[in-house]
Amino acid sequence: MKVTRIAYSTRLNRSKYAALHEQARRLGQVRSEVWQRYGSISGVGSGLKDRSVRDRWLADDTHARFGVLANAWKETLRDAMTDIAANLEAAKVEVRRAAIRRGSDPAERMQMLNSLKADRWAGDPFLARQMRKHWRRGRNRTHDQIVVRADQHNTVVDRRGQLWLAVPGLERRRMVRIPLSTTVAPTGTLRLILRRGRVEVHYQIDASQMRSSSQRPCGDRTIGVDKGYTEALTDSEGARHGRRLGELLSGESDWLKERNRRRAKLRSIANTAALRGNHAKAHRIRSHNLGTVKRDRQAIRHRAQVRTEIFKAVHRVVDKAGVVVAEDLTKRFAGRKTLGKNVNRRLAGWTKGVTAEALANVSERRGSALVHVNAAYTSQACHRCGRLGRRSGDRLHCTSCGVVWQADVNAAINILQRAGDPDIALHTPHDKVRQTLQERTDRHRTRLPVQDSSPATVERRANRPNGMMSNQFGSSEVSCRTPGAG
Repeated sequence: MKVTRIAYSTRLNRSKYAALHEQARRLGQVRSEVWQRYGSISGVGSGLKDRSVRDRWLADDTHARFGVLANAWKETLRDAMTDIAANLEAAKVEVRRAAIRRGSDPAERMQMLNSLKADRWAGDPFLARQMRKHWRRGRNRTHDQIVVRADQHNTVVDRRGQLWLAVPGLERRRMVRIPLSTTVAPTGTLRLILRRGRVEVHYQIDASQMRSSSQRPCGDRTIGVDKGYTEALTDSEGARHGRRLGELLSGESDWLKERNRRRAKLRSIANTAALRGNHAKAHRIRSHNLGTVKRDRQAIRHRAQVRTEIFKAVHRVVDKAGVVVAEDLTKRFAGRKTLGKNVNRRLAGWTKGVTAEALANVSERRGSALVHVNAAYTSQACHRCGRLGRRSGDRLHCTSCGVVWQADVNAAINILQRAGDPDIALHTPHDKVRQTLQERTDRHRTRLPVQDSSPATVERRANRPNGMMSNQFGSSEVSCRTPGAG
């Protein structure tokens, strides 16, 4: 497994940044040319690869008008062709679903899927029509990146311990040396991203080389986790991890509301001054009060704090779990309009994607298994009786059991139990999940048999002592007891 690391430049002078910015601008023209020529159906129909395009550009001198070194435009060409291929594969996902829904004949469906996989869909009218619908012509908007091949850069440490990265410039044998704010030398193919006078160096390393992979093995228990807002994760044992997440998200959301309100007022003053002819005042306000450098720097710092809190929480879960059972939250929220403006604004910053990414990456690096289950009604069903309760804040009121559960712990227990549920699969619709839960509770209330309804079974169940009931997943008998509050 590969993970991406980012190194930042420190105290980079303006002349070096200007040289890198000019090189990135010219390489942006290379990307635009690639997307213009080969980012459509006609480009895919020709079956060209990056090496074929490279040879064609060398033959007709297309590369000469870009004004960059050969290795620079070749790597940019390869990177752009990779982006086009990824964009094409993303469109194929929707076309594949449409082909499965349309084809009633298995042989015809398999033929369409094979043609789509082998890029022979241009001859099929249905596939071509679907590709034109889902694959829109792309447009390059990247003019701030430089891709550097692994053998085209080097690093050196000076006498003060400063690490310098040397990358090719616009002229031959003229390297641009970038001071980095790290002591770990970047390796492999580098991607330089220029933002606001600073250079970000993106590179990949093997996850097995990280300390969390080699020195921190996973636990041996099976634990269910519920993703939350006030805390990153709550496990089925009642422990909460990442308690500062809600504080970070709410504080940042409220501060953004106040700051944007002030900026809107200043923007209104500047627009009014411009309408009255006082352009100098409008220019001063836009230059000194409506800038984006400080705002972007604060946003980057906030995202880093949130990621750190979430990854720390996931590491604490994996410390004791060999199998992590988590809910699949890839779907969007439903019914958020009734929660109010402030709640909707705060939930908009809930980084579910970062939590899912942390669970997947940390579990894979440290050797634990990640199991996704259906998230429908895990926060509303009582884990003791299975009936749907009434959620109020962080409490779940079960009217059947007469118990008030901690909602997140109850959800984590439901998620853990759902990992072995044969009736509720990962992609079972939520209405089917609700129907299944109601059928189970009705079955327990009427004491009906689950699988075997023969007269002998009915007579045997009638002679059971009080307090015994059938297990919902089979015919074995289990004692009905009241668990402790989770």
